[in-house]
Amino acid sequence: MKGRTIALDHYEGREAAALLVDGKLEDLLIEADLPRPGSIYRAVADRPVKGQGGMFMKTPDGSAFLRQVKGLKPGQTLLVQVTGYAEPGKAIPVTQRVLFKSRYAIVTPDAPGINISRRIKDDDARDEIMVVAREALAEAPLPENAGLILRSSCADADPEALLEDVLAMSNLAQHVLSDSGSEPELLVEGDGPHALAWREWVEEADLDTESGCFEHLGIAEMIDDLQSPRVSLGTSGSMVIEPTSALVAIDINTGNDTSPAAGLKVNMAALRDLPRQLRLRGLGGQVIVDPAPCPKKDRKQVEGVLRAALKRDQTETILAGWTQLGLMEIQRKRDRVPLKLVLKGT
Repeated sequence: MKGRTIALDHYEGREAAALLVDGKLEDLLIEADLPRPGSIYRAVADRPVKGQGGMFMKTPDGSAFLRQVKGLKPGQTLLVQVTGYAEPGKAIPVTQRVLFKSRYAIVTPDAPGINISRRIKDDDARDEIMVVAREALAEAPLPENAGLILRSSCADADPEALLEDVLAMSNLAQHVLSDSGSEPELLVEGDGPHALAWREWVEEADLDTESGCFEHLGIAEMIDDLQSPRVSLGTSGSMVIEPTSALVAIDINTGNDTSPAAGLKVNMAALRDLPRQLRLRGLGGQVIVDPAPCPKKDRKQVEGVLRAALKRDQTETILAGWTQLGLMEIQRKRDRVPLKLVLKGT
């Protein structure tokens, strides 16, 4: 199966979205029983954390933690936005830097100005996008001291769809930022898997929304494979991905291949696929890779393969380097719930 396909369905009773590229599962979103990233609360300051400069906040979904606060006193209300999923037993991570984000537009409170993505190079296209945006803002002005970012997806957007998107985000921001309530409340719920797929998977693709499409496209079987720690790398090589409470351990093996270049080949194959595997499994935090035999002279080439793969991945990931034992250290943002925890809750 060639090309890109977006499948919107339910998996084990949960809303789910999958992106297939040439028949291979490239991304997967499944609803979790946790507050969604992007949700906006009216929160109430609860108690400060001395030494960390943070504050625990009361929300209708439980305790949240806000970092780097100044001048905030217990009892005060504040608009905060969920930045990621809470780890088990920990508070919901939130920020004061609220954004209103959609497929084409992002409204940025306290950051005035209209900006168009630098990825849109054509001057005529930029001018046309700006005309549509200004038309929308003439009808629904931005909140005071707020700005607008027009995303790269605007390049291929229908003008009417772009107009409606900017109107919707401007109106939503105006409504939320004018809030004057005093009790903890959910003001905006973050996007679920289907809405996120529409918002973020913007490249041209076939769309399958038929009930049961996960079965007939083979996605359900691919999800089952993700629940095994072993990943076959096409030849006799493999890697084993095992999350622990402290880190994600990855072991790369050459298998039965004893040729001189076996280590280099399997390491390159594994690291080329590693960002996709971590994304699909919802894994982040500290990642330690134990490569197949990798002489120091091969390290630069191996690093280059991983860095190239990370450029195509949206999750913030840092390659910290090598340990004295020859292990690779990676730090990856926790922006998803581990797949096994999501499915365990069904």
